[in-house]
Amino acid sequence: MDLRYRPMTPADLLALDDSFTTDTVFDVVSNPLGFALEPVPVDPPLVKVYPPDEDDLPTDGFVAVDDELRGFVSLEIVGWHRRLVLRQVTVAPSHRGRGIGRRLVELALDYGRANDARTAWLETSNVNVPAIRAYQRMGFALCGLDTTLYRGTPAEGEIALYLAKAL
Repeated sequence: MDLRYRPMTPADLLALDDSFTTDTVFDVVSNPLGFALEPVPVDPPLVKVYPPDEDDLPTDGFVAVDDELRGFVSLEIVGWHRRLVLRQVTVAPSHRGRGIGRRLVELALDYGRANDARTAWLETSNVNVPAIRAYQRMGFALCGLDTTLYRGTPAEGEIALYLAKAL
């Protein structure tokens, strides 16, 4: 595989398929002092397709390309607390499992360190178990959740999970 990694440019077309399939989701169990994630099998497997978000196209980040775009990570650094926010990590379905997402995240983390970010942070959904497991393998840990973030959206009923990693 002859992939090149480079900074994202406005000309990059980011219309990659970011859907996923999972046979497990995380149920969020809460009590007065905290919460826990419990894996729950789903049969048939859940297929999640994200709606297009043309109002919020990323402008900063990195891409993986050969003859086509194979993956990207979009990011921003929030100045007041020096946080690197990974807004989206997407790898083309045909190229998943090859380390492309890991390399894109590594480039983003290096960018954050070079720009004095203290923490890397991201948000995903409790049903995106493949991504959660990948982020955990990369050293991210669960740091919070929001049971209300997706109300009134196509993701109604899902729970936002936040993961972070010290830089």
